[in-house]
Amino acid sequence: MNRPKLITISGPTAVGKTTFAIALAKALNCSILSGDSRQFYKEMHIGTAVPSEEELNQVPHHFIQHKSIHDVYTVADFEKEALDVLESLFSNNQTAILVGGSNLYTDAVVHGLDKFPEVSNEISTYWKDAFSTKGINFLQESLKKLDPQYYTVVDLQNHVRLLRALGVCKATNKPYSSFLGQTKTARNFDVLSITLNMPREQLYERINSRVELMITSGLIDEVRSLISYKHLNALQTVGYREVFPYILGEISLEDSIENVKMNTRRFAKRQLTWLRNHPSMYDLPHDTIVDTSLLAKLGVEIST
Repeated sequence: MNRPKLITISGPTAVGKTTFAIALAKALNCSILSGDSRQFYKEMHIGTAVPSEEELNQVPHHFIQHKSIHDVYTVADFEKEALDVLESLFSNNQTAILVGGSNLYTDAVVHGLDKFPEVSNEISTYWKDAFSTKGINFLQESLKKLDPQYYTVVDLQNHVRLLRALGVCKATNKPYSSFLGQTKTARNFDVLSITLNMPREQLYERINSRVELMITSGLIDEVRSLISYKHLNALQTVGYREVFPYILGEISLEDSIENVKMNTRRFAKRQLTWLRNHPSMYDLPHDTIVDTSLLAKLGVEIST
């Protein structure tokens, strides 16, 4: 008996994953699971490029704006819930699609979570104190020395991830990255992995244009409505953390917008680095058309 198939769609931010995933899901008459951790939160819409209502209505979606920024929601929580949803979906359909730019979340569903050694309270406190007194730049430089490989892919503005990695480095005298990808958990489904790509210059132009569209769509007002919660982990997100200083009167609007563009490009660059180190089965141009020839290439059939 054929095993169910999970199709994963990866690629840098703004490459067109949503459009491609919807076209593929419509052809296969299947559901989409979002693995984009930025799109989990219902209070965050414009800055996370959540699919439009029209797009969401075309095929069933899961894990879009299903949590609040006030909820504690970990990658382990997502892994468990995603596997539960897949089990339910596979009882009626042999195919499902997982799409998103948060590679850690996709990897958790496909392979399971990595196992890390315990970090003592003493070590954790050391790095937390260093962050409080010396700032995030100190954490970034420390990680660059202790684990230059992870430094190239981690969100350097996310102090929570920096603290976690530095704690493991200090506790083990080994790079945090040496523990990544070591654990492989057997799944009861097969995985077909796709990565969408486009020339980097074109991607950066698309990123800049999308940021401009977010601004005209009301990003500033959306971020202003969340200013009281800017300390929450969910809001340590590109597109939000760069706008808070403008709202607080610390920088100009022009500088704020430029920072969003710059950090989104940097985020895309880290995604591309991760994807180069984790090649997919199929590397496709961003404008690939979903038709019978593509489905034949992928080994799946268009639903009738």
